[in-house]
Amino acid sequence: MTAPIRFPRFFVTSPAPCPYLPGRSERKVFTELKGLHADQLNEALGRIGFRRSQTVAYRPSCLDCQACVSVRVVAGQFQPSSTQRRDQKRNDDLIVTECRPWATDEQFDLLAKYLGARHPDGGMLAMDELDYADMIEHTPVSSVVTEYREPGLGGRPGRLIGACLTDRQSDGLSMIYSFYDPDHQTRAGLGNFIILDHIRRAAAEGLPYVYLGYWVEGSPRMQYKVRYRPLERLTREGWQLMDAEEQQRLIAAATAPRQPQDVPLVGARGKDGQPVKFPES
Repeated sequence: MTAPIRFPRFFVTSPAPCPYLPGRSERKVFTELKGLHADQLNEALGRIGFRRSQTVAYRPSCLDCQACVSVRVVAGQFQPSSTQRRDQKRNDDLIVTECRPWATDEQFDLLAKYLGARHPDGGMLAMDELDYADMIEHTPVSSVVTEYREPGLGGRPGRLIGACLTDRQSDGLSMIYSFYDPDHQTRAGLGNFIILDHIRRAAAEGLPYVYLGYWVEGSPRMQYKVRYRPLERLTREGWQLMDAEEQQRLIAAATAPRQPQDVPLVGARGKDGQPVKFPES
């Protein structure tokens, strides 16, 4: 006799200040990932815009805003820009290793350095070693930590300069959280390279997509995601390829010269490590 299907129970959070758009509030719908079918549930929810955090799958459910849009790169058709090609070449000697999701002191030290430089006002800055271990190790799905190391000497592992927690799905790689050395003197574009490496590995494995999470139009730090082409976004009609002309316009806005009123963002960088050059898209 076939066991009955158990549908997940969903919950909604109370409104809280939006971390992306000043003056707005956010609300999330979420459910717990557990049991023998956690992988399948996570994948199904991922295809309709959910993201994973430890044992929870969530997506925005804001009453008066739809700015958060799920996006994914079509790995097999990826077309790198000249900047992306330079970042690829500059960092192509890094040693890339997929590790089981087990937190290390070396990873945590790198994360703390990254957060202090890139997100000094973010909530994650208060994370301690136990919090980090929870983020990495509390996963009910197929996950890996991809480490990026400089070439070592004498057979010893080189210095860790980048890492990414990644969910492996049947239709692609879902990048949960990446971080890297923000002050490396000769490794510009590390964040960009980590995304490029995921696209390259997905294509090599015949996986169609790399999930980048939410693109938030109007949030400067999230504009880096439009730089990867071709890009699909989730709409009410399902996943749709972003129009090439629209994407080119968004990329041009993301790389446009800064205006005098943008002073508060001087020195800001997106998740890919590239400078933030405009206040709105």
